[in-house]
Amino acid sequence: MTAPLGVILAGGQATRMGGGDKGLLALGDSTILQHVIDRLDPQVAALALNANGDPGRFDHLGLPVIADSIDGFAGPLSGVLAGLDWAAAQGATHIVTAAADTPFFPCDLVPQLMLAAEQTGTPIALAATSGGRHPTFGLWPTALRHDLRAALNDGLRKVILWTDRHGCAMAEFPDDAAFFNVNTPDDLTKAEAML
Repeated sequence: MTAPLGVILAGGQATRMGGGDKGLLALGDSTILQHVIDRLDPQVAALALNANGDPGRFDHLGLPVIADSIDGFAGPLSGVLAGLDWAAAQGATHIVTAAADTPFFPCDLVPQLMLAAEQTGTPIALAATSGGRHPTFGLWPTALRHDLRAALNDGLRKVILWTDRHGCAMAEFPDDAAFFNVNTPDDLTKAEAML
């Protein structure tokens, strides 16, 4: 398998943070999103951002911004689909997704996901810790994009329901804190301390 393309999922509504783009909030001398970019970029062949609304607010990042193709905030799977369509247009066979509000995820995320899929012979792999699966951190084949589009159009929203239908490996990571995500102002304070 060649190096996958990376897609950062930033399409959520950030309601617990009061709305807006959580990823653009300051963390240390940077932003949450820049920490995510800095971790994912070295692991993938190219990088895009899945976000809805005016893409101009991300111009300073120099990344392609791809919007959901399914209307009405259909959840993370809608962002996965947008990424799969973008990657397929580039001729790529796989993407790896990461959440835009999770600045400390493992620096070996991509090779571990690829290894898990290879060892089990499954098309999809998700990150997991003792705390459970982390479904926004996954390896996804572009070949399944039409199936995913049909499932979303039929109303499916739960990542696990769709991944389990196709066979899904778990890439086990030892540290739950690596997948700490910033949902509230308190979480942002915790992330500053973790930095």
